[in-house]
Amino acid sequence: MSVITNPILPGFHPDPSILRVGDDYYIATSTFEWFPGVTLHHSRDLVQWRQLPSPLTRRSQLDMIGDIDSGGVWAPCLSYAHGRFFLIYTDVKSRRGAFKDTHNYLVSAERIEGPWSDPVYLNSSGFDPSLFHDDDGTAWLLNMIWDFRKGRNAFAGIALQCYDIERQSLTGPVHNIFQGTSLGVTEAPHLYRRNGYYYLVTAEGGTGYGHAMTMARSRNLTGPYEVDPTNPVLTSDPGMTDQLQKAGHGSLVETQHGDWYLAHLCARPVVEKRCILGRETALQRCHWTEDGWLRVDHGPFPSHQVPAPGLEWQPPAAEADHDTFDGPRLKHYWHALRRPFSPDWLSLEECPGCLRLKGGESMQSTHRQSLLARRLSHFHVEVETRLSFSPVHFQQMAGLIVYYDTKDHVYLRVTHDEASGRCIGIIVSRHGQYDEPLAQDIPLEAGSVRLKARIDRQWLRFSFSTEHDDWQDIGEALDISHLCDDDPDYIRFTGTFVGLCAQDLSGGKLPADFHYFDYRPDKSDR
Repeated sequence: MSVITNPILPGFHPDPSILRVGDDYYIATSTFEWFPGVTLHHSRDLVQWRQLPSPLTRRSQLDMIGDIDSGGVWAPCLSYAHGRFFLIYTDVKSRRGAFKDTHNYLVSAERIEGPWSDPVYLNSSGFDPSLFHDDDGTAWLLNMIWDFRKGRNAFAGIALQCYDIERQSLTGPVHNIFQGTSLGVTEAPHLYRRNGYYYLVTAEGGTGYGHAMTMARSRNLTGPYEVDPTNPVLTSDPGMTDQLQKAGHGSLVETQHGDWYLAHLCARPVVEKRCILGRETALQRCHWTEDGWLRVDHGPFPSHQVPAPGLEWQPPAAEADHDTFDGPRLKHYWHALRRPFSPDWLSLEECPGCLRLKGGESMQSTHRQSLLARRLSHFHVEVETRLSFSPVHFQQMAGLIVYYDTKDHVYLRVTHDEASGRCIGIIVSRHGQYDEPLAQDIPLEAGSVRLKARIDRQWLRFSFSTEHDDWQDIGEALDISHLCDDDPDYIRFTGTFVGLCAQDLSGGKLPADFHYFDYRPDKSDR
């Protein structure tokens, strides 16, 4: 029997929306401030998954310049009807304090690979939107309702409103169909129809260690909804340290042969409940009881290994983890912060065989950073690059970065110092506090320099070599457990990335050329 090994999408892949069209399965996950928006994966056996092109690749679809950390694209929902794919997503502009500015949009395409349309604006009343296609051909938008008023439940229920696909507009009254259970924090609605019931799946308990997936049902679309007497359907036991944690925010899919699976987010702590990889995606096998309620096969806690449906599929070869930047486009796993790939800051042509990054704003900027990175999806990994860069001022920097957000990152960078000339050193930002852990930067001779980062769970060690020297460690091993959702006082939602960046704080856009990028996980890790 084939087995699904969880997480199926390791590293930062939260809020999965799963869909089957014929023999093909698709999952859409959140990307927050990372561009392009929404990550899509495809499978035919639920075991092996390959990344597809992202659907939101144009600024006309997603303008995130200035979006806050852990803002941007929240909780996409992927659906299919009338021969088209539909994708709903939120672009979150603000989230601190009483108010949240959450704008919901819809794009569509005839093929999952695109091209995807420009967006239709829907509403801004809350986040986590989804689109339900009923058996009579109507479509319905759901989203949680955000109530900012003092003394009220901020998670004020699940809104339902008809969406006219032909006119591309919402129509008719808004119904608050479900106010949640005692777990609270009711969000992430998905609606399904089965055997005369409408089944409403929601996430509750918050997206941390109390996270859960709950269910309610009704004979009528607008309710009232009866709560599952044994809720939650899925959650984690924080006391079981070897278990997938934070399980919740689920969506359902039925196979061609009538089997049911639940896609959900989860996380794996490395130390003190800190999850540096972020929230990941897992699958659990489910069944329906005689009285019509969904149950996870092995109980309400997530499992690392799950029986697969036994479908046969040989996926295309995955994109190589070694990138020599010699093709016409970037590989699908690369992401930028908040802005599209464009020649004003990134080029694969100006220095053939290299990635050229033109120096942008600082690592604290929420506007125009020149940073290209991929998810950290393993606990034990080496990343390496070779850099050609000739700074003439301390405001010019380039190098290898391990990045969570504008407040938390660790950076091995080449720069210029008035006394020592070109040099290499380390920048650490922890909770927004800037530090340089070396007593002084190390002078560099002319020529290219190789940079390496070795990550072993919560420990990071940098090293470098010039054209004429062997590798040498730089600085001490650094604790990077602060690169996680769980460390700061105010919750955040992404995960650690590793990548390349260049800054020119003078505004001169001095270019940095990267000759390759290697991502080498330990063979025993996944």
